[in-house]
Amino acid sequence: MDRLILHNDRIIPVEEVRLSPVQAGLLTGLGVFTTLRLYHGRPFHFDLHWHRMARDAHRLEVPLCFEEPTVRHAIVRLAAVNNRQEGAVRLSFIKNSGGLWTPSPDCPPTDLLAFTYELKAWPAVHRLRLQPMAIFAAGIYTGTKMLSWAPNTAFLDKARADGFDDALLLNEKGQLAECTSANVFLVRDGQVSTPPLSSGCLAGVTRSILFEIAPTAGVRIIEQDLTPEYLASAQEFFISSTTREVAAVGHISPGWDYPAPGPVTQALEEAFTRYVGVGCQGE
Repeated sequence: MDRLILHNDRIIPVEEVRLSPVQAGLLTGLGVFTTLRLYHGRPFHFDLHWHRMARDAHRLEVPLCFEEPTVRHAIVRLAAVNNRQEGAVRLSFIKNSGGLWTPSPDCPPTDLLAFTYELKAWPAVHRLRLQPMAIFAAGIYTGTKMLSWAPNTAFLDKARADGFDDALLLNEKGQLAECTSANVFLVRDGQVSTPPLSSGCLAGVTRSILFEIAPTAGVRIIEQDLTPEYLASAQEFFISSTTREVAAVGHISPGWDYPAPGPVTQALEEAFTRYVGVGCQGE
């Protein structure tokens, strides 16, 4: 994390940030967040991230209390003062009251926090492990990107402790859903399939962009219910996220291996790189 942080309407050193110990968001995870990629000091597709945050905040009854242009401009300033041209920013809205918890009267309804940081060095080829019963697809808050991220963090930590890069999460029906912070795709007979949102996966921003640009790479992506049986007949497997962009998967435990990156994965990775380049030129 870089030293300066955005707290509500101020950019201050992280050690000067003050939050109430009885904030509902801190104690229960009541709030929303997103991770944005920084290219040339600009948050990539801030509009798509904001739209998803606003939807999720409405679901959780978390008031955002800030306008989209104001927050975007503040993030650009934060990246500039931290000299963070390439990297990422974590943007969170923490609700200050809820359930049994009420902060002091002078606290705003919601605290905004944003910090920039250097990107983690992800592996060129990922190794995943199946994690059964990880997502309840039928839940009313499933697919909401909320601050309460404990299960995903625990699954990721356990996978890494056993030598894997991430966990491939299954829902209560035994269907593929997502990784702990990435959407998943498999390639069969030249066609790309990805779980539908009804699987319990997050509506990832990079996922939506891949649907848009896939035809430019001569690729078709469809939503399809997928079970582990599909892994045996797949020719390629890859994942997508804001920080990993398009990333090849070479192995899924307990026993599937893929050429990585395969030709379809490479084509989509190159198409995404071109898309980013065009988008940055338009900033």
